[in-house]
Amino acid sequence: MSSSNLFKATVNEYLEGLPKTVQSKLYEAPATCLSIYRLLSPMAKFFIMSMIFNEKPVALRDLDKWCMPSARKLEYEALKQLESLHLIEYDSKASHIRLHSTFRQNFRDCLTGSQDPTAFGSISTTVDKHQVDVAFLDSFASSKWETILHFMVGTESTATPSNSVLSLLRLGGLMEGPGRGASNLKITNTGFQFLLQDVNAQIWTLLLQYLNLTQELNMDPVDVLNFIFVLGSLELGKSYAVSSLSETQVSMLADLKDYGLVYRRTDTSSRFYPTRLATTLTSDSSALKTPAMAVEQALDSVEGGTDNEVSQTAPPGNIQGTVIIETNFKLYAYTNSPLEIAILNLFVHLRTRFANMVCGQITRESIRNALYNGITADQIIRFLETHAHPQMKVLAKEKLDKKIEFDTSHNINTAGGAPQSQALRADGSVAQHKLEILPPNVVDQIKLWQLELDRIQTFDGYLFKDFPNQQEFDKLSSYASELGVLIWSDKIKRKFFVTKDGMSQVADFANRKLKSRGQ
Repeated sequence: MSSSNLFKATVNEYLEGLPKTVQSKLYEAPATCLSIYRLLSPMAKFFIMSMIFNEKPVALRDLDKWCMPSARKLEYEALKQLESLHLIEYDSKASHIRLHSTFRQNFRDCLTGSQDPTAFGSISTTVDKHQVDVAFLDSFASSKWETILHFMVGTESTATPSNSVLSLLRLGGLMEGPGRGASNLKITNTGFQFLLQDVNAQIWTLLLQYLNLTQELNMDPVDVLNFIFVLGSLELGKSYAVSSLSETQVSMLADLKDYGLVYRRTDTSSRFYPTRLATTLTSDSSALKTPAMAVEQALDSVEGGTDNEVSQTAPPGNIQGTVIIETNFKLYAYTNSPLEIAILNLFVHLRTRFANMVCGQITRESIRNALYNGITADQIIRFLETHAHPQMKVLAKEKLDKKIEFDTSHNINTAGGAPQSQALRADGSVAQHKLEILPPNVVDQIKLWQLELDRIQTFDGYLFKDFPNQQEFDKLSSYASELGVLIWSDKIKRKFFVTKDGMSQVADFANRKLKSRGQ
């Protein structure tokens, strides 16, 4: 799963686990409706936008016509997601669906600008004597968040986070230790995985633990969630009036300030400022825009930039776009930050450290140590791809273009630097081309080292067997494969195994299609 979708899956999983009554209350807030829409998959968004202005229920057979047969899996996952969030409602015969009425009305108001003027916060009308700009907010948020990460990896001379942060680290299983003192806390296997996550995923990890504490703190979980979603819709650099917040939301400001999500000069200030960590809670944008990111963007537009240029211009304190990996598993990273070096040390055998660069080697032993700490091969690969040097991305794009040129027909389906392209071969088959930022042999070897430890995998699911004829078996197994729920199949013995979640969908298809054909 890509880093941009990791935090969305985490939040959606939490929302899907809420009772239907709580979900319905959430949909009473327009800002929450907009934020939840942003967290949905593209196919689920398509279904919502297709029904938002339609007063009548939509037949399920029409949904099948809206999607190509190759997108059957995406259709199934989208409907499952919408059903889990109770965003869609089925009629008595389960042949038609419609959007949740409250969600439909409030989300439509957001699209047409008919919502309450204070639905997305009340901008403060008075002038702030103390100047607060975007640069200050970015610096404040970065300082708060890096304090938490430095504390987790045990960086010397690091300030101790607040007690509320420490309690969330304990509750989330990111750190553990005897007593309540901060000095006794040690990072856990889950904490190691946390360090390699996208910043948005890290923030949501703590926020979801904060939501789990709402009952102990006598806070309304709906009120808390609504305020978090409102923060994701506010404008960076603007100040908002505290007077428009509920009592629960005002009490949250102190905790959110400790996480770097909001800035409030004093506990009695009449205004607060959302930081970039807050305004990107439900978006795919980077949570923090540091000077190093600006340098990386500039380097992306200059092909042929040298490594020396990077070492001179890239400031310390951000690992974004500074990692180079060679086919011989050697790794170079332009950084002098103790935090970044500590994160790399989780899966790299570091050998040399210079003023602005560290060198190391990815070895079987270093990857195994990471695997023993609960870090997966996919997390390591995703981290290296995310923080790859701009020149590695340029070279990968050049290789991808050369591969596509070998296809006789150039019906290329690519948009905005998408990681995959399609080309139509002369025989009519579709060639899939993937943007390989990292050396393929390095990626494959990291996965093989994990397979050495994961020799046996178990799956929960259901076995389909005793088919009366081969045609019925082929029809049903093909449908399960299109949905992406097929784990194992034996065509000779007419048996196949599907996931636990996919069983109901395959069974419904069998009842609808196969039985109707026999009548």
